Amino acid sequence: MSALRLLGLPKLGLPLRAAGTAARVGRSRPFPPPPPRRAMSRYITEERGLPGSDQYRLYFKTTAGHYISPFHDIPLKTESKEENGIPTKKARTSDHEAVFNMVVEVPRWTNAKMEIATKEPLNPIKQDIKKGKLRYVANIFPHKGYIWNYGALPQTWEDPHHKDTTTNCCGDNDPIDVCEIGSKVRARGEIIQVKILGILALIDEDETDWKLIAISVDDPEASKFHNIDDVRKHKPSYLEATLDWFRLYKVPDGKPENKFAFNGEFKDKDFALQVIESVHKHWKALLHKKADGGDINCVNVQVCDSPFCCSEEEARSIVQSASTAVNEDSNSKEDEDIHRWHFIKK
Repeated sequence: MSALRLLGLPKLGLPLRAAGTAARVGRSRPFPPPPPRRAMSRYITEERGLPGSDQYRLYFKTTAGHYISPFHDIPLKTESKEENGIPTKKARTSDHEAVFNMVVEVPRWTNAKMEIATKEPLNPIKQDIKKGKLRYVANIFPHKGYIWNYGALPQTWEDPHHKDTTTNCCGDNDPIDVCEIGSKVRARGEIIQVKILGILALIDEDETDWKLIAISVDDPEASKFHNIDDVRKHKPSYLEATLDWFRLYKVPDGKPENKFAFNGEFKDKDFALQVIESVHKHWKALLHKKADGGDINCVNVQVCDSPFCCSEEEARSIVQSASTAVNEDSNSKEDEDIHRWHFIKK
């Protein structure tokens, strides 16, 4: 699939391309474009608003041009079937390993804290905002930005009303996070297939915030990785760096170090798969009003028996009615602090 781009047509119809390197409307991009990649995705993305502004949104579509939610409509696993009207997945086995879809929110080495907008219709990717300012993660020496491709598994939800028996804390109200440790720098909005290697339990403000460790199945070294011990063997010090990164990343903002369940131990693949099964069940309950989702927006196009399911035409109207104008007065500059290193005693 070749990537198409229309130039010089601000605020008009948007071109489509493989998910991850979206076509856009408005002024020139303040950040360098994502790297090229092999376009094999079943999904395409569409940018609205200016990157680096609070108006930026990255919407998802099928290759047929129908808007979808990356939170609810992209299947958890890579081979789907219909079960009671809900798109579920039958695990594809390669050396008896299940393969999951991952939505890339943040490419490695970048600083902008991008995330699936769980409270907006169709859940586009946007940049997180705190106290009226766009959020960027600090560079803590010797790291630059995120040290993995960071994102989430679709069709999962960490229920804030469910106390996990292993961590004794409730969920953080988001899809489960993934740190993809492969050699490629992925693109924002890219849908990649990953195999799970292990999991870390971050405790963030008394909430469980699981961090899956995974590697893309198309990575040149993927065949070497089957469990968390393989990360220690083939990528020495990566897990230790990951633990330090999550422990310290809020310190430059004046916050205390983060804590972990299990004394910061990375649990193995089997444990991780049990967690995924649990958060997938919580997502199913959410989509059928069997759990209190609060402000979570559950509008979807493909979960047929969900009371939140809408038509393709309704989905298009949702996107068209969203604010897409580029505000010339908006701050579209990168935070200058993202080029600074912070030195913290460990």
